Formats: sequence, C-alpha cells, structure tokens
Amino acid sequence: MQPHQTHCSHNDPDSHSNHHHPAHHQCIATLKSHSAYTSSLALDGKFLYTGSSHNEIRLWKHNSLSSEPNLSHPEDTTVAAGNGAVKSLVASSNKLFSAHQDSKIRVWQIVEHLAGSDNYKLAKLATLPTLSDRAMKLLTPNTHVQIRRHKKSTWVHHVDAVSSLTLSKDRSLLYSVSWDRTLKIWRTTDFKCLESIKNAHDDAINAVESSIDGHVYTGSADKKIKVWRKIPGEKKHSLISILENHNSGVNALALSGDGSVLFSGAGDRSVVVWKKDGGGGGRMVVVVSLRGHGKAVLCLAVVGDLVCSGSADSTVRVWRGGGGGYWCLAVLDGHGGPVKCLAVVARDDYGSGDEEASSYLLYSGSLDCDVKIWQILVPMLESSQNFQNL
Repeated sequence: MQPHQTHCSHNDPDSHSNHHHPAHHQCIATLKSHSAYTSSLALDGKFLYTGSSHNEIRLWKHNSLSSEPNLSHPEDTTVAAGNGAVKSLVASSNKLFSAHQDSKIRVWQIVEHLAGSDNYKLAKLATLPTLSDRAMKLLTPNTHVQIRRHKKSTWVHHVDAVSSLTLSKDRSLLYSVSWDRTLKIWRTTDFKCLESIKNAHDDAINAVESSIDGHVYTGSADKKIKVWRKIPGEKKHSLISILENHNSGVNALALSGDGSVLFSGAGDRSVVVWKKDGGGGGRMVVVVSLRGHGKAVLCLAVVGDLVCSGSADSTVRVWRGGGGGYWCLAVLDGHGGPVKCLAVVARDDYGSGDEEASSYLLYSGSLDCDVKIWQILVPMLESSQNFQNL
C-alpha cells in the first residue's frame, strides 16, 4: 500500500487546508560563523555550537527567550581539531562531543575562561578511541579486524568519516556511525568503546538517533533505516527491524520527544514519517510522505509538533503534525546554497504579543557559509492534537 503524500507548494504553504494557518516567519539575524561552510549545529542551554567544513568549532552564547537572540562569540571560543569537516555535534551539560572527517570523535568541556567572568571556552578532554583503549586492544590479537586488503585495525577505530552522533536519553552512552558502515557504542563516563557492529549497513551510514525506549535508528546510503536495541539479558545490540520506503540514500533522522514518531529525510526529496504500530518489537509503519522540496533533504530538526527539513534546494520547510495529518506551515527561503544542518528551540517564555501563537527559534547552516536565525510564530491548533495522536 502506498503511503499518503503531503505536498507543500512553495508559494502557498497552506494550500491543503483552510483550517491550518501558515506560520509567520522572519530571518532576525545572520551569523558569519566560519570562513568555510557550517557543517553541523547543536543547541544546549545557553550555548549554540557550530562546526565548519574546515575543522573549526565555535561556541556562541545565546538567549532564546529574549526578544533578540543576543548571540555573542568571543574570539577564544574557536577551536580547530583534526582534518576536514566537523560532521556532527552533540551537547550535554558541560560537555560537547564532535564527529570528524578524520575518523575521530573528540570530547570537549565547556569551562569559564575566568572565574565569574561569564566568558566560556572549549577545552579538549579526550579523543576517541582513547590511548588506553587503543593500547589494550593492540595487545590482544583477536581484537584486530580487516579493514582493507592489506590493512588491519582494532575494532575500536572508525576508519572513515564519523558522520553522526547521538546520546542515549540518560546520557550514559554515545552512539557513533561512520562511512565505514559501523555503529559503535561508547561509555560517556570513561569514553571506553563498549561495542562495535561491523557492516551494520551495506553502504555508508549517514545518521543515527537514539530513542527514550532504548531503540537506536541508523540511516544509510543503502536506502535503509535499521532499528537496533539491546535485548534484556544480552550484552550486545541486536538488529530488530529494517525500515524501507525511500528510493534514495537516507541522509537524516529525527525523533519526536516520546520516541513514537521517526522522521527520515533522503535524496529522493521526501521526509517520511514513521509511527510505531503498537505491536511492540520496534516495528514502525509509514504514516505519510512529506513532499515539496526540489532537491535532496539533507537535515531534520524536531521540536514539539513541528518538524523542520533542510534541503539541497536551499530552503527550509516547517511542517506540523496534528488534527489527523501534516501540513507545511512555512518555506524559509534565504540561503544561497544547500541547507546542511538545523537546530530548533521553543521560546516558551517569550511574549509574542499573541496568546494564540507559539514562538520558536530555528538555526540553519548552509553551504553559503552563513548561519541564519529565524523567528517562527505558529498559530495554535483549533483542536490541540499533536502527531503522537495520529
């Protein structure tokens, strides 16, 4: 059975329903964050982190609740690490995890530059795999795996670009995926590599997401999404489901807050919405395929009942689930190149002047080297249902 498709017109985002008013949006700031393009973004508390295609990471202070985003970037908050792009950033409390083109993962600590100065910097804590982890594996011959015809490496090493990171909901585990087709699991207390799943996909893995219920989702250039979890009593993660609907490589994944809805974006220009079928075992079914982008979907971000998709067509589309379907509320058109990364936050305490609208800040990074900050005002649904109730 073919899934329902929702199309979003560029000029008329509300073309499918008279009951769902379009969101009001405006670009309120443009950050010239790097000399190279911004390849990754992360938001955590009062900080925005940006990673560039030329190995730089920058820390920005921001206040998402004020009438202006109030971003500041002292010069000493820029760090350079490794070679090539910073592919993914994940922040947690006072730590930042970064995935790199050079096959390494780096861990940073956010520290006050001077006590009481409210000025912060990034200090490197570790590079993964750690020296102790590598040394221990080197001394044990059965830990070596063949990675090329005449080359071996220990299983704790990624041997190609680390493309995506995610943390378990309790922040105790870090999941990493790579173009080397492996999924690795790291302990965040001592950065030890606990597990490596070799040949997790048939092609490069581009995205990973972790759900509150323990399921881990990986999306690959092989067009498949795989679902993993650790079965009670088992030591290692097992493959429990394969999701297939895209006609092209999967570039991005995102989850709803309760983990019941998965979004996937791919080279076929669609965002597919998956929902748990209620039967247990991690099986998910397609709810709808969201279409409207003119080129590949490269990135996704979710907050509340909104999902935002960034594309190689240089636009960002804002979709809402609720009331029995999905609607495109806005098309953000301002970048001069493909939109590579997104981050979004609700401004719950922000007075929009309209009690019947919710306010959001959306950050978009593009190959045009800009990071744009968008304010989005979304009218309340007449019947307040979110996509968990579809």
